[in-house]
Amino acid sequence: MDLMKNFDFKRYWPFILGAFAVVIAGVGTAWILSTKVMHTTGTPVAPGASFTSNEAGLLDSKTKYDTATGILAEGGIGGDGTHHLIREGGPSKYVYLTSSVIDLQSFVNKKVQVWGQTLSSKKAGWLMDVAKVQVTQ
Repeated sequence: MDLMKNFDFKRYWPFILGAFAVVIAGVGTAWILSTKVMHTTGTPVAPGASFTSNEAGLLDSKTKYDTATGILAEGGIGGDGTHHLIREGGPSKYVYLTSSVIDLQSFVNKKVQVWGQTLSSKKAGWLMDVAKVQVTQ
């Protein structure tokens, strides 16, 4: 405790204040850059993928895709997926969806067809990483 008694705050306060200012400036700069980067593309898809009000995504001709059709709804199951397709047959027939290239939120409550690759899942009966989505109605 003698260390605190001998510590000269008056001597070191400019350094403490400077360190605090550097942290605040870093956080502010990161916030400004992140908002500029987040709003540069203007479309909710990855670079190179197409986006219209009726479809989004990009298919690779060398890849074999699974496909499913249904009403796109929010919510996954047990941490798997961010959205799901409501299909005839009830919840046991739902396809749970995630996508690293498309903002699926843009198509919620619409009947869509999706193309993607099936992923392994412990909770979802069918989990798909969506590469393309297209409104069917």
